Amino acid sequence: MGFMNKVIVTGGTGYIGSHTVVQLMNAGIEVVVLDNLSNSNQGVIARIEKLTGKHLEFIEGDIRDRVLLRRVFERYSLNAVMHFAGLKAVGESEQEPLKYFDNNVSGTIVLLEEMMRAKINTFIFSSSATVYGNPDTVCYSETTPLSPINVYGRTKLMVEDILRDLKKANPQLRIALLRYFNPVGAHISGEIGENPFGVPNNLMPFISQVAVGVREKLLIYGGDYPTPDGTGLRDYIHVDDLAAGHLAALNALSDSHSFITVNLGTGRPYSVLEMVAAFEKASGKKIPYEIVGRRPGDLPEYYADASLAKKLLGWETKLGIDRMCSDTWNWQKNNPTGY
Repeated sequence: MGFMNKVIVTGGTGYIGSHTVVQLMNAGIEVVVLDNLSNSNQGVIARIEKLTGKHLEFIEGDIRDRVLLRRVFERYSLNAVMHFAGLKAVGESEQEPLKYFDNNVSGTIVLLEEMMRAKINTFIFSSSATVYGNPDTVCYSETTPLSPINVYGRTKLMVEDILRDLKKANPQLRIALLRYFNPVGAHISGEIGENPFGVPNNLMPFISQVAVGVREKLLIYGGDYPTPDGTGLRDYIHVDDLAAGHLAALNALSDSHSFITVNLGTGRPYSVLEMVAAFEKASGKKIPYEIVGRRPGDLPEYYADASLAKKLLGWETKLGIDRMCSDTWNWQKNNPTGY
């Protein structure tokens, strides 16, 4: 892991953050988690400690709190920042744009200023496939034009632009932009997983909540898309594969003063109905569903060209649809109401 032995993870109690923290700690890296718990649960800290057998340093706080950040950076000698913290509901971002720009863009600027002040040069950013918008292609490569169609995607692109400019002005920085596709699944132990507040925005927790009896039926938004079965096709990636991508990025950055931009996806799309069928197989439960109208902003199909991540990071996904479903079910049935 080179010299990257102490990392601060913002949003580290969240879904993707928590799985990445487990892998970092298992790799012998010291981790400090900063999270304001606005969309996550502090209970995850004890679970992470149980899974890793190590103590995890947790600070409850907000990335917009400059005074707190300065104190944290002064107290711990950190080598890198992994930045997961942010708001992530596409629909809500359209309704409350200022909230999203404030959290996702202004918050990141404060974090970067304090990181620079503390002379930390390595930054890994959670970006998103939403930066591509609605291009002429369904297979997105890193050279696909960037033109997000919702506020959430625009906040991610703004931060990417900020980071590109920051690198130009400060060549010593090492930065990775990781564009996620659709994270699903859970840790194989069933101890940590996706724990959405309220009605899930994402397909997989919605399916698993129906399977465990928390919800009556799955609502499928749009059954008339120009796809083989009429439902939307997405590139689902197991959260543990996604977490491994962050370790690979940390490794790649520790070897060079570089700027890396890569897609993290499998390159293989599945439809909503294919996911339902796979989940029924994994859980042995019938998933009742109703097809309702399309959601504004949803595309018929998109998936990653993930070849650059393989080339630059030596990373590729290992876990397929069966593990995505069985791990999700294992988490959900052990934790029907979350943490």
